Amino acid sequence: MRLASGVFTVGMWTLLSRVLGFVRDVLIAAWLGTGAAHQAFVAAFTLPNLFRRFFAEGAFNMAFVPLFAKKLEAGEGAERFASDALSVLVAILIVLTALAHVLMPALIYAQVSGFAGTERFDLAVAYGRITFPYILFISVAALLSGVLNATRRFAAAAAAPVVLNILFIGAIVFAGLSGRDVGRALAWAVPVAGVCQMALVWVAARRAGFDIRLRRPRWTPEMKRLAVIAAPAALAGGVMQVNLLIGRQVASWFDGAVSWLYNADRLYQLPLGVVGIAIGIVLLPELARRLQGGDTAGGRAAFNRATEMALVLTLPAAVALVVIPGPLVSVLFERGAFRPEDTARTALAVAIYGLGLPAFVLQKVTQPLYFAREDTRTPFRMAVVAMVVNAVVAIGLAPFIGFVSAAVATSVAGWVMYLLLWRGARGMGDAARADGRLKRRVWRIAAASVLMGAGLLCAAWLLAPVLSLPGWRYPGLVLLVAAGMAGYGLAGRMLGAFRLSELRGALRRG
Repeated sequence: MRLASGVFTVGMWTLLSRVLGFVRDVLIAAWLGTGAAHQAFVAAFTLPNLFRRFFAEGAFNMAFVPLFAKKLEAGEGAERFASDALSVLVAILIVLTALAHVLMPALIYAQVSGFAGTERFDLAVAYGRITFPYILFISVAALLSGVLNATRRFAAAAAAPVVLNILFIGAIVFAGLSGRDVGRALAWAVPVAGVCQMALVWVAARRAGFDIRLRRPRWTPEMKRLAVIAAPAALAGGVMQVNLLIGRQVASWFDGAVSWLYNADRLYQLPLGVVGIAIGIVLLPELARRLQGGDTAGGRAAFNRATEMALVLTLPAAVALVVIPGPLVSVLFERGAFRPEDTARTALAVAIYGLGLPAFVLQKVTQPLYFAREDTRTPFRMAVVAMVVNAVVAIGLAPFIGFVSAAVATSVAGWVMYLLLWRGARGMGDAARADGRLKRRVWRIAAASVLMGAGLLCAAWLLAPVLSLPGWRYPGLVLLVAAGMAGYGLAGRMLGAFRLSELRGALRRG
């Protein structure tokens, strides 16, 4: 119940953030289309987000949260440990930010060499220097979020991304209506949002009783232990970011492809964020506490229910992305500078990403089994294998299928990574094994999702005239999505994929 409540809290805030993110992306598409400014901003904003995977909710927190949770449970100076970790992290990030400012042209070239010699490259360098300091603020916010999550306080940390999208929307509307440079306004909104996000979780941590302060960085035995655990996770995060860079490099050689893949990524990131990331955030501290306390049965129950929850929410979303990507992209993005040809190419990428969505979410559920045991080396080795697969597929298929090879490679590598994680977890004992309830329900969830997909195809065909009419296409899409949800709910109930009583119990806070 506690796990479900935490996932619900994080998921609802993440859903709000992703909805606002859609509003943001719709506005960006309307004002900038897929032109030079949009492609440059995507490349620039990728850099702080890339490094955030190392220092924020990526490697650092994967090592920090289990260690902090252990000290918190044992009463062994958790607050002092968090302050030392914060001080070391900030010192590293200040140096990194200064270096990135100087080396920005090289960093941009490393991810979008196809921009060289064009207006896009100069814009990306300028935007990159403005946006990069975001990494400092968001990493501090992520560490404080880890402190809150370890104590089962999820709301403030989950609400922080909402701030980013509100400021993005405000910047776009203000710049667009006042005739200012929308691309530059977006770039400046990034570090401002980072400061606001950091302030939000810092206040929440203080109210929770944690007085975490900056002090002179000290290389203590505890920090050495943190570094030993974090280093393989950082390398694993680096491998995953290499996958992103490979896809971006491939896309940069096809005009408009960077924007097509970006918009497709935003669409499949909605269920990934609401379900996968939310479950991963809640599951890691829960597993860490239970396994380190010797509660194998509790750890197994948490893992199985998290996997079941992920499948119930993810499989229908994946099927929907595969069968109706056209209506989704057309209604959400096609306006202003975003043309029908952009819709067709973005929809193709969405369908391919949809095939990989279950793997991405199941990775978020399975990885905590390793991190809760302070094992970050095994996922790193698996990530290297997935990286090689990604590179071979993306680069090898690009001459034959164009920019879409990047999306194909992402989904294939996602499944390879999950299968390796699943295979490795089989040797972890009872905590990582599927229980009877999960085994009974997996095929039922899959069957209900397939039936829903068939219903969506029929509904999309019937609603096609409405979905093409200005003004009517919005309620048409709402009706289409509602039909899919209703169909999945009915099929799932009939097949026994889930029970409404369990859903009500999961949403009940007491």
